[in-house]
Amino acid sequence: MGTVNVVNVAKKHQFSWYEKFYFWSIGKGLWITLKHFIKVALFNQQVTIEYPDKKRQYSTRFRGMHSMKRDEKGRERCTACFCCMWICPANAIHIEAAEVPTDRQHLHPEDKFAKKFEINLLRCIFCGLCEEACPKGAIYLDGTGEMAADNREDLFLTKERMMEKTGGPILGQRN
Repeated sequence: MGTVNVVNVAKKHQFSWYEKFYFWSIGKGLWITLKHFIKVALFNQQVTIEYPDKKRQYSTRFRGMHSMKRDEKGRERCTACFCCMWICPANAIHIEAAEVPTDRQHLHPEDKFAKKFEINLLRCIFCGLCEEACPKGAIYLDGTGEMAADNREDLFLTKERMMEKTGGPILGQRN
């Protein structure tokens, strides 16, 4: 056997004399606090948002809440193919599939539908992979909604909460 050269990449940081007393770190923290105080006191710039009265302006790149689309005939697009559930890196989506009863054939384009479709927003990282993986264009991250909640149950999106009356085309402009 040959010898292997091992390189130690985790080099321990050597503190200088002023870092050993932590005055430098405490001073940096106090400087940030002082900057915010000066912004509010002298220049009247608000640092925080008064949430219920004023809403935050989101970026144009903000994906938004999950919404499920219907096709032009008002039928559900989701066929419970489980693609979004399998692709989700955070395991935030839970789907239960069922066969479409004969009396509800007009509401579903396929022979299978999502009896239960839940998204746990506490686990969701809003990556958009579920939107990309859906072959039917049923789920989009474009819904408007409040991201704040009073209890944990409000952070579980069910199929009924995500449904919209009509949806846009699968490719191109989303509504």
